[in-house]
Amino acid sequence: MVQAAVGPRDGLQNECKIVPAETKVELIRRLIDSGIRNIEAVSFVNPKVVPPMADAEDVLNSLPKRNGVRYGGLVLSRSGLERALQTDVDYLHVVTTTSDSFNLRNAKRTVEQAVGELSSVIRDGTASGKGVAGVLGTAFGCPFEGEVPMGNVLKAAEKFLDAGCTEITLADTTCMANPIQVQKMADSFFDTFGKDLSLGLHFHNTRGLGLANVLAGYQAGVRRFDSSIAGLGGCPFAPKAVGNVCTEDMINMFHGMGVGTGAGLPSVLETAKWMETVMERPLDGMLMKAGIA
Repeated sequence: MVQAAVGPRDGLQNECKIVPAETKVELIRRLIDSGIRNIEAVSFVNPKVVPPMADAEDVLNSLPKRNGVRYGGLVLSRSGLERALQTDVDYLHVVTTTSDSFNLRNAKRTVEQAVGELSSVIRDGTASGKGVAGVLGTAFGCPFEGEVPMGNVLKAAEKFLDAGCTEITLADTTCMANPIQVQKMADSFFDTFGKDLSLGLHFHNTRGLGLANVLAGYQAGVRRFDSSIAGLGGCPFAPKAVGNVCTEDMINMFHGMGVGTGAGLPSVLETAKWMETVMERPLDGMLMKAGIA
């Protein structure tokens, strides 16, 4: 099982408190010391739109360089790509939603237009030697139009893969997914693109189904999952989207099932408790309240 720690990016981007670059670097260092090797570290978005992510270059310049550790950065546009290519970020996470209503409200373009523009970004990112993962938001439902047809999600994924993506992540932007839906979606992706597809899942816990959806994905054959330390998270562009699946809670679940994660649970739990002191408020993780059984 491979986990991607998205706390330094998705976990902090929606917070009112802006965390300084040196604290973000300390968080990432702690996660790496705990055994986590895939870190979504930064976001190359307009700093006027998402001020907590304005320091991407400063964060990347200060991160430790360790064998086997992969740093990712979110890219939403051509200008984001241009910034990313000036850094040594390892992987680009190129994102679009799969709902026209959502995309038109937040990006002023249809899904087809966005996928076309971002396919060019993917090709150029790949040509520049960066790894590229395609992230498809609202894959399990849109807060504005409800169900998003599975065919629309598959079509966007196919275009991203054709452009050069080596990974696809399906994101439940506002936690509208349920376990049966997750299983059907994963089955459809593997049936369409083959069992060798590197498929990841990104869930929020807005309605309390985060870990249930992770488990459904695992049982369907998915082995890559995003999570955020202490359950931090949210989306500035999605109404009511709150915390991501909690890293330490997810690790605890998998360890209880006998599934290895490569992470040291006590160390991750201490990092979650430390994040509460950083954020100066109670956070959503459950294990930090109950302790390790």
